[in-house]
Amino acid sequence: MHRTQILIDDKQYAFLKKKSEQEKKSISQILREMLDSYTKKSDIYSLSLLAGIFEDEESDGRDHDKWIYGKK
Repeated sequence: MHRTQILIDDKQYAFLKKKSEQEKKSISQILREMLDSYTKKSDIYSLSLLAGIFEDEESDGRDHDKWIYGKK
């Protein structure tokens, strides 16, 4: 984990403080959960970003039965 410092306005702090008390979690935990939710919605950690990063001249995905089942 990394430690960071941010500046937020009074309304944002009040929101986080209230949510923290309601959920019995730290403000840091609330912020981490909010960031996790945002990154999922933003597709930042999407598997589609990995598409094409590995290439194999022997296999291109169309002959997957050959590699999985040994069929030609």
